[in-house]
Amino acid sequence: MILNVQELGFLYRNHDVLHDIAFEVNHGEIVAILGPNGVGKTTLLKCLNRILKAEKGHIYLDGSEIQTLETLEIARRAGYVPQRVETGRLTAFDAVLLGRRPHIGWDVSDRDLRIVDAIFSRLSMDNLRLSYIDEMSGGELQKIAIARALVQEPRILLLDEPTSSLDLKNQVDILTTIVGIVREHGIAAVMTMHDLNQALRYADRFIFLKDGYIHFHGSYDAVTPEIIEDVYGLPVMMGMVGGVRCIVPGLSPSEA
Repeated sequence: MILNVQELGFLYRNHDVLHDIAFEVNHGEIVAILGPNGVGKTTLLKCLNRILKAEKGHIYLDGSEIQTLETLEIARRAGYVPQRVETGRLTAFDAVLLGRRPHIGWDVSDRDLRIVDAIFSRLSMDNLRLSYIDEMSGGELQKIAIARALVQEPRILLLDEPTSSLDLKNQVDILTTIVGIVREHGIAAVMTMHDLNQALRYADRFIFLKDGYIHFHGSYDAVTPEIIEDVYGLPVMMGMVGGVRCIVPGLSPSEA
């Protein structure tokens, strides 16, 4: 088990944002966190690597209580990809190399450079190496952020809507790469997502949040139209297309 969350709670301005959140994430597993806007998905993800400190409960990261870990050690174990990427006058290569900081001693090693080179190649980003990130598109910046998290060699990836700025081809490429790395290296990934069809295609387990609580937590086969309708307040239809389950919104009450 890489991540164990027990009865987590988070307050913001005396308002309960998350209540009694409990789940586990195992090696080689991808978990999707789903739910409407404002339900606490990003807040939960930030609690998982202590960007935000939970008021209640416990988080065990690779066997250690997260409150006992130094920030550098958390960065060695968890790679975080935010929704928005900060820019500066850095080349893409240097920006990704920053992901090696938790491992770098006095100087950058040949191994650090080889790891960064390998990730650029794997994400088909060789053409961006010497480009400045403050001149990049949103989609290119998103790929830089994912690459920076991957070169950390983390035990778990925490990705906040990792494909939100990408076109369809790059969405598929990035998610396929994430799945491949998780499976090959036995790490884990937790992703907040809005696209239910992508979640069904790439994730192993699903956590639906509603009103700050876990409304549903289960596997691919357990996700039903009724669960989705309860969470989003919208009727949906579910079917198979090319051997993959797909969700199509039905008519809203105002359209019916």
